[in-house]
Amino acid sequence: MSNDLNKCLFIGRLGADPDVRYLPSGKPVANFRIAVGSSWKDKQTGDKKEQTEWVSIVAFDRLGEICGEYLRKGSQVFIEGAMRTRKWKDKEGKDRYTTEIIAERMQMLGGKPQGERPARQERSAPAADDAPFDDSIPF
Repeated sequence: MSNDLNKCLFIGRLGADPDVRYLPSGKPVANFRIAVGSSWKDKQTGDKKEQTEWVSIVAFDRLGEICGEYLRKGSQVFIEGAMRTRKWKDKEGKDRYTTEIIAERMQMLGGKPQGERPARQERSAPAADDAPFDDSIPF
C-alpha cells in the first residue's frame, strides 16, 4: 500500500458559513460543504448541461479556526486534502456512512462574497503644494 495516494483537490463555493466546534481536548474543528460543478454539451440536443456535487470538508486545529474566521457562505475556496469515510449509528441504531475530505490546505479565491464588501475608501495623491520637496536629493 505504500504506492497508494489519497489526495483530493477541489475548487468550490461554500453553501453556508463554517460550523466551528471544539473537541473535549479543546481542539477546534470546522465543518462546511462546498459546491463543485461540471458542465458539458449534450451530444444529442446540443444543450449545455450542468451538474453540482456537494463535498463535505473537515478542517482541524489552526486551519479550522482560520476557516471559521474568514470563510462565509458563497466564498470560493481551493481545498486540498484526503478522503475519509466514517461509520456511525443513527438514532434508530442503523449504521450510517459519511464520506468527507479532511482538509490539509485551504486557499481563499475570488475575494469576498457578494454583499460583504466594505465601503470603498477613496485615496488621492497629495497636492504638489502639500508634498515636501528636498532639493538635496540628487536625481
